[in-house]
Amino acid sequence: MSCIALEKMLFYAHHGCFEEEQAIGTRFRLDVTYETDTTRAQQTDDISDTVSYLDVYQTVKREMMKPSHLLEHVGERICESVLSEYPAIDSVSVKVSKLAPPLGGELEAVSVEITKDRCRQS
Repeated sequence: MSCIALEKMLFYAHHGCFEEEQAIGTRFRLDVTYETDTTRAQQTDDISDTVSYLDVYQTVKREMMKPSHLLEHVGERICESVLSEYPAIDSVSVKVSKLAPPLGGELEAVSVEITKDRCRQS
């Protein structure tokens, strides 16, 4: 089993509970890690024998473009899409960080991390 990580992806999206966030948008950073068996790809050096991180990135990007109120909802949606679209992935972890959230003070980010295993998928 191998762990593949897409780290510090940056997106501009329209997630948030405040009207301003929904209208103007803000910056988000995402980390996505998934586990899959790469034994065959390690031997063949063929991308078709693994789960392409480019494909996973495209799934994350698509889900980030759908507005949501809560980071929890965004993270859950990404986890569900990854597990649904890539049967070879056994588990996925998604960390969604809203950069410089409007909380009335200086704060680098607020984050939510969700992990889902295929065997526990509901």
